Amino acid sequence: MQQYESVIILTPLLSEEAAKEVIAKFKTILTEGGAEIVAEDNWGLRKLAYPIQKKTTGFYHLTEFKAPGELINKLELQYKRDERVMRFLTISLDKHALAYNEKKRSGAFNKKAEPKNEEVANNG
Repeated sequence: MQQYESVIILTPLLSEEAAKEVIAKFKTILTEGGAEIVAEDNWGLRKLAYPIQKKTTGFYHLTEFKAPGELINKLELQYKRDERVMRFLTISLDKHALAYNEKKRSGAFNKKAEPKNEEVANNG
């Protein structure tokens, strides 16, 4: 099974509860199709870079999952059929993206670098 990452932007007209219901619907589609959800990240209501359907904000949600390739077509078809989804993007992750996501989840990027204690040899 290949590992994928899918980001969807939901219309800002939804309430928080309605947005969670939409996300749960797509999560169900994934799990019933044999996918294993690795990680989820709800970014909440964010400003868009450019207006989509005359809207300037949207609910962002990222899902990382392992799934068979044929499930992606079914998932994206459901994205297209749902009028609450303004945009979506599903990508296949390579080994470098997997390593980056693992580091990001473990918090490696948020840690401050330890100062290196180098002893200076005094010749004198």
